[in-house]
Amino acid sequence: MTVPNIPPVSARLLVGVGVGPGDPELITVKAVRGLEAADAILVPATEESGDGPGRAERIVQAACPDAASRIVRVPFSMADKSGVSPRRKQAWLTSAQAAVDAFVDGAATVAFATVGDPSVYSTFSYLAAHVVEQLTDVEIEVIPGITAMQALAAASRTPLVEGQEVLALVPVTAGMDRLREVLAVADSTVAYKGGRRLPEVAELLRGEGRDAVMGVDVSLPNQRLVRLSDLADGESAPYFSTVLAAPTRSATGGRL
Repeated sequence: MTVPNIPPVSARLLVGVGVGPGDPELITVKAVRGLEAADAILVPATEESGDGPGRAERIVQAACPDAASRIVRVPFSMADKSGVSPRRKQAWLTSAQAAVDAFVDGAATVAFATVGDPSVYSTFSYLAAHVVEQLTDVEIEVIPGITAMQALAAASRTPLVEGQEVLALVPVTAGMDRLREVLAVADSTVAYKGGRRLPEVAELLRGEGRDAVMGVDVSLPNQRLVRLSDLADGESAPYFSTVLAAPTRSATGGRL
């Protein structure tokens, strides 16, 4: 019996694309290629972006000028800072449904553009989990991106780690006690999501005898870099600020 020559069904691909901290020149070549190959590009739309493009979308537009017709905004609320609230859960489901709808409409590749890296405090993993629950044939790919802590280290000319130093990344949403615990065991500590609790972070670092540099909108023309020791009392910052507390290095190569 002759077996008919049936062409294989093309796999559907969902790609988490890290687009870096903000400067479109800091997006990787692979990320650009991934965006250019996508039939649909999902981008988060938050309260801050309103009716306009958010940071991820602006990076995509600058790096891939012909992508405008393929961009799909999906709502994400930044009002809930911890826990799986109904609003946060709904945002995951909505974004996942946008990806599923794109696949059902014939897309072979759907990309989700996320600021920074898709594996670092990104919603992409939640989105992907909900998509594969509905479409089991979808394959997942992750394209890494430059993180805020790397951009801050570069902009402030502060090495993240040298020699045998240990690096830790802590979300301030985990609480001051957790941050204090990490400071006790790590040489360099990076704090994310702490702008609104910046006075508490600064007080804790001072109490531990640590100075640090804070960055807001790092890599963008309006970036702000400031030592915590230079902050005014009670001064806060946007939610997506980054604080880097590195150890005192007294000699070149002294941490080897």
